[in-house]
Amino acid sequence: MGNNVRKYSSKFKTEAIKLALNSSSVLLAAATLGMPEATLQSWVQKAKWEGIVVLQDSSTVNVGELVKENQALKKRLARL
Repeated sequence: MGNNVRKYSSKFKTEAIKLALNSSSVLLAAATLGMPEATLQSWVQKAKWEGIVVLQDSSTVNVGELVKENQALKKRLARL
């Protein structure tokens, strides 16, 4: 009996996360994509934990990276 592990590209994952975050439910988004809800739910949870936010224009922003960049810029500004 073979193990049917499905591989998803990073672009597919990103688009799936966007769809799930903009959808009324992860279940609906997973059904639309034809994939297991648990897989999509784990991707969405990880994205939220990493601070990824989907904006109204469907672009994504990593809030954690923005905070780090802001802190570095504040330190640089203070030195100047």
